[in-house]
Amino acid sequence: MVGDNTDHGQIESFNSQFMKHAVFSLSISLFLFFSSAGFSQSTKSYAFVNASLFNGKENKIYSGSVIFTKGGKIERVGKSGEPTGGYEVIDCEGYFLMPGLIDAHSHLDNLAAAKRALETGVTTVRTAGVSAFQDVALMELSRTGKIAGPDVVPAGVYVSPQLEETVLADTRLGVLLNGVRTDDELKLLVNVNIDRGAKVIKTRGTERAGRADTDPREQVYTEHQISVIVQEARKRNVPVMIHAHGDEGARAAVLAGAKSIEHGTFLSDETLRLMKERGTFLVPTFITLEDLTQPGGDYTGPVLELRGKFMMPQAEKVFKKALALGVKIATGADNSYTATTTSRISLECTHFVRMGMSPFEAIQAATMTSAELLGVEKNTGKIEKDFEADMILVPGNPLEEIRFLQDALMVISNGNIALKRIPFGKK
Repeated sequence: MVGDNTDHGQIESFNSQFMKHAVFSLSISLFLFFSSAGFSQSTKSYAFVNASLFNGKENKIYSGSVIFTKGGKIERVGKSGEPTGGYEVIDCEGYFLMPGLIDAHSHLDNLAAAKRALETGVTTVRTAGVSAFQDVALMELSRTGKIAGPDVVPAGVYVSPQLEETVLADTRLGVLLNGVRTDDELKLLVNVNIDRGAKVIKTRGTERAGRADTDPREQVYTEHQISVIVQEARKRNVPVMIHAHGDEGARAAVLAGAKSIEHGTFLSDETLRLMKERGTFLVPTFITLEDLTQPGGDYTGPVLELRGKFMMPQAEKVFKKALALGVKIATGADNSYTATTTSRISLECTHFVRMGMSPFEAIQAATMTSAELLGVEKNTGKIEKDFEADMILVPGNPLEEIRFLQDALMVISNGNIALKRIPFGKK
């Protein structure tokens, strides 16, 4: 633990230089990789014509729409027949154009994963803990146009009692090798994260479901410890997201001022009412529980399979109660977008509809509501003038059939066409 006699100025100066060198070196490597991978380094002006538009705000489709983008933003929304001179014309062929999806709980930490996320229709991500601030580097690459996206709201490293190998992420973390439990230890880790560029802090209310040797209902940090984390982050205007399957840990997190509860499988009616009262978001990550029950994906093993089968009905009950109470619900897939990942935000929306949301409500959970949770609701989440040009094209009306979200025909992120699978025919 860092004591009062530590030469903070000297340490911070050293780490500042180290961080700048490390991030610069990493950024150059990532830039070269994405350049060779064919990602656009400059944003063109486009006119997306012949689109059936769902703007994200209204429960309706506008046929024959034209969306003009410039400088990575939506310049205006018009109708067929408007002049398109000066724009590269992209024919949407009557397919359905809608806001890009948001994954509010991901462990995205590399370039290949970023590309896979985009290809699923996800244009904005909030990470939930990575090993060494890779998410911060991805945020900068997307922000500066080095990669098409997705935009990233990074959490940096997980505030957890044992950092294990993550202690190597920053030289200042060496004093936390034996644990992160005292007020000073918690404050140090929060501030290292924010110093390194984290825009949200992720910490633990309960144990994990994805490890066979832990019970996800068991509380980890106390209400006091979580309060220390929340208050320290609040000094620098950074919100806190809390991993909590069990009710006791989740209630402590809500009372401490958490922005969102991640998972929430065993939440009581009392805790749900408290969340509604305090405006705390729920990110169910239901698709992750399904992943536990299936071979492959991000989680596998007989203990996890049985656990998932037990937890899914419980999580569904909690979801339905949260929906009835009016708790704000956002979407998260809780995956790393690996080559074997099977969980998707589109599938999470499908579950939301099956469990009682309308398709319109499910899409808003994955766009406008998630944007509000991430604090980017003035930038993305709907197709509107001056918003970021984050859009996806799907083959059918998602307001009638939510499964169409699973088939992104085109993905536009920050005005860049990151994926284009049409036209299917050849001339």
